[in-house]
Amino acid sequence: MTQSHPRISKAVIPAAGLGTRFLPATKATPKEMLPVVDKPAIQYVVEEAVAAGLGDVLMVTGRNKRPLEDHFDRNYELESALQKKGDAGRLAKVQESSDLAMIHYVRQGDPKGLGHAVLCAEPHVGHEPFAVLLGDDLIDPRDPLLQRMIDVQEQYGGSVIALMEVAPEQIHLYGCAAVEATEDSDVVKVGGLVEKPDAADAPSNYAIIGRYVLDPNIFGILRTTEPGRGGEIQLTDALQQLAADEKTGGPVHGVVFKGRRYDTGDRGDYLRAIVRLACEREDLGPDFRTWLRSYVAEEMQGR
Repeated sequence: MTQSHPRISKAVIPAAGLGTRFLPATKATPKEMLPVVDKPAIQYVVEEAVAAGLGDVLMVTGRNKRPLEDHFDRNYELESALQKKGDAGRLAKVQESSDLAMIHYVRQGDPKGLGHAVLCAEPHVGHEPFAVLLGDDLIDPRDPLLQRMIDVQEQYGGSVIALMEVAPEQIHLYGCAAVEATEDSDVVKVGGLVEKPDAADAPSNYAIIGRYVLDPNIFGILRTTEPGRGGEIQLTDALQQLAADEKTGGPVHGVVFKGRRYDTGDRGDYLRAIVRLACEREDLGPDFRTWLRSYVAEEMQGR
């Protein structure tokens, strides 16, 4: 039965990671600013939050992340130059990022993990449920995962996590959920969670991907959560406590996502994401697909 719960209005985007998998590119450039075709990855994530009705965005940043703030700020010199040239198209693209949302920033002083980054958002979020979007996962706007998660949270209360089925040999790369079916085909009840288990110990092949809608009681749990895997405060460990004791902050449900997801946290997947998105662009796709077919054909002949 549908219940009444506070409407979600705030999104938190942890963006304090060092991006070591993309060195040396990320030595002086935040990994979130690496371009995916012609927009930085972080802009896709903010656009997703806004499309789901979350216009109040908090970025949890770290050292050397000033370019994030600059990107979502006004650049009057550049705008003036484009206006003088009469380049309305590029001017609109430049202004788009600064007009997207009300964006706030807080520093995560010590890199203590995702759980600690989420805890840094407590003063801004307060006592409301909120969304967390990880910048490494880009969700295709044609598959509105976050909106579905918000709907599920409003129906059931508590917290909602995004899940995808992965091959058993890949489950050690993700947080993993033990689940039970519900009356909704794409929604499961989460009974337990474990961070990056060995395949033999995994309770399922349902992997947690980078979208969460969280009950504010998560903050009290995170304050007392001991460092877990990798010596970091794991959000998965705190969610496990919520799943084990619903009286603390309601149940935990999962939305099983079968849509299009682009992983930009891995170099190979980052390149594949660029190719896929470029192929689907109306302005780039036709010529790029023609070139790509030719290139692949030449490579196959060369073998």
